Amino acid sequence: MEAIVYSVIIPVYKNEESIPRLVAALTDMSEALAKQLEVVFVVDGSPDKSFEMLKALLPSLQMPAQLIGHSRNFGSFPAIRTGLASAKGQYFGVMAADLQEPPELLVEFFKALNEGECDVTIGTRSSRSDPFMSRLASSVFWGLYRKLVVKDMPEGGVDIFGCNRIFRDQLLTLEESRSSLIALIFWLGFRRKMIPYVRRVREEGKSAWTLSKKIDYMLDSVFAFTDYPIRLLMKIGALGSAIAILLAIIVVAGKITGSIDVPGYAATMITVLLLGALNLFGLGLVGTYAWRSYENSKRRPLAIVASKYDNHRESIDD
Repeated sequence: MEAIVYSVIIPVYKNEESIPRLVAALTDMSEALAKQLEVVFVVDGSPDKSFEMLKALLPSLQMPAQLIGHSRNFGSFPAIRTGLASAKGQYFGVMAADLQEPPELLVEFFKALNEGECDVTIGTRSSRSDPFMSRLASSVFWGLYRKLVVKDMPEGGVDIFGCNRIFRDQLLTLEESRSSLIALIFWLGFRRKMIPYVRRVREEGKSAWTLSKKIDYMLDSVFAFTDYPIRLLMKIGALGSAIAILLAIIVVAGKITGSIDVPGYAATMITVLLLGALNLFGLGLVGTYAWRSYENSKRRPLAIVASKYDNHRESIDD
């Protein structure tokens, strides 16, 4: 076989029905890449027969392949990390086992990476053939993601990406639990290239990307990458304080003019309004300090060096 240049990582979970089509697509991809492709299957605790099917097919595959099995279902992003850590190529791509993302997109990824156009390639959905409710839910999810987490996230979101070895190595140094791999890709920076594609209809099985998993993923992303909820709490507290002061003036004026004659009403209202607003504002301040401590505990590097030259050596990344 030819030397391994390209590695494609495929998380597998409840995909036994799509495996025959997947293997055929990978064979075509290997031909398109001059048989320099390696495949890394990561079966993420799948309860079906995906692992057994791939294990039986492994010896007959026409390209180098690895089969890795997780001890349980950890999620697609930990599966991707496992595959990236084990892959042997110079360029890496991730694709779904259900083939909703066209395999030809990976070939485009590898071409751009091999030609040095970028360090990371990102597939952006120009459109999708899913049912209306699925498209609506996805639009709302990624809209919130753009608002709260990653401002330059593509409107259609990201499910598939490729990268070179430099980017892969830096990504694997970020060993955060309960985080977001996609957000980390954008956090790392480097040279990015967006490649549009049309997402296909899922032909077999049902997606495991349920509403509850989307909510968990959104919460993980928000808590790992932004202090927006804390800043929002502070803004509400500040606004509440201003309203409380205004209402307190109205209550005092009512007491003076005799419009309010209930004993203790003015003092009680002023106390409740001010303390309630100040409580929210105070929680925001405390949360800000807690967030800064949490940021330091993640031990992310303060900066990433993408390349380095001197006048006696080539780039250290060559």
